Amino acid sequence: MIKAQGPLSIATFFTECLLHPKYGYYTTRDPFGAQGDFTTAPEISQMYGEMLGLFLAQTWHDQGNVAAFNLIELGPGRGTLMADILRATRTIAGFHSALQLHLIEASPTLQALQAKTLSAFNPTWHTQLDTVPQGPLFLVANEFFDALPIRQFIRDGQQWRERCVTVTEGDLTYALTEAAPHATLADRLADTKQGDLVETCAPAQAIAQEIGGRITQHGGVALIADYGNRRSLGDTLQSLRSHHRVPPLLHPGLADLTAHVDFEALAKASPSAHTRPTDQGVFLERLGITPRANQLVKSLQGSALTSHIAAHRRLTHPSEMGTLFKAMGLFPASAPPPPGLD
Repeated sequence: MIKAQGPLSIATFFTECLLHPKYGYYTTRDPFGAQGDFTTAPEISQMYGEMLGLFLAQTWHDQGNVAAFNLIELGPGRGTLMADILRATRTIAGFHSALQLHLIEASPTLQALQAKTLSAFNPTWHTQLDTVPQGPLFLVANEFFDALPIRQFIRDGQQWRERCVTVTEGDLTYALTEAAPHATLADRLADTKQGDLVETCAPAQAIAQEIGGRITQHGGVALIADYGNRRSLGDTLQSLRSHHRVPPLLHPGLADLTAHVDFEALAKASPSAHTRPTDQGVFLERLGITPRANQLVKSLQGSALTSHIAAHRRLTHPSEMGTLFKAMGLFPASAPPPPGLD
């Protein structure tokens, strides 16, 4: 592609590496767990999905126990999180009978895994949100937005140079375009200086706009849980292979690519009301993860107990996932803020 078209934007490189139909990272493998390249919160402990399930059920109750709604997960992985959500809510009167399960997944490999895990709930798969029927939605996006393609811009005076990927002596390397103004970055001239790098993610903003519009029109809630910051500043593009960081350009299609989520950009894009990003540890503690952990302890011993304690710490402690990972809610302006995020 580079030989034929010239340097690629980071976004194009990102997309080809993850979703190319033959060579893409997500289209060719199961990347999760100890045998994969990374582990997400639902794979660490069932408690994570249980807390999110009760979060959704409480919000559903607070909004009047709507009689029919779309339960949606963006990027469901193996289906572990949704399985835990559905197990945790099975005794909530009316919740399961009101829901229709929709999974947004572009990878055929992962769709097959989700089908095995969630077959009892008759899910419908989509590759994009816009094919999900209109109506109230209760949506979870756990480590989804970090896998959307970003662009990178470096400030040069009052203009910006875009960072691209090219080939130098047979190796993939970075290059910069000529300096030019960018209307979408005009507001960043006030809080950046010469040489600062800013990341943008147009697909993420478009999805947040779609979700927020549906919530404003029909009601519901969206929980966005991911690692990131209030606002983008600095190079956060990273690549993981076998649970170790590797240079992002070194193993195209063979390693995961992610970037930090700009929560402010998502909030601005959504026409719905939104909460402030809340540290994951604080969010889970507010929902009751420690009492749940203490309840589970009673039936554990030996290595299972050690693993359980480590999992609780990993999800909540500031030095682990507790601070880097954040949660933000989108909800109707007429409704109370969702639990744990108010």
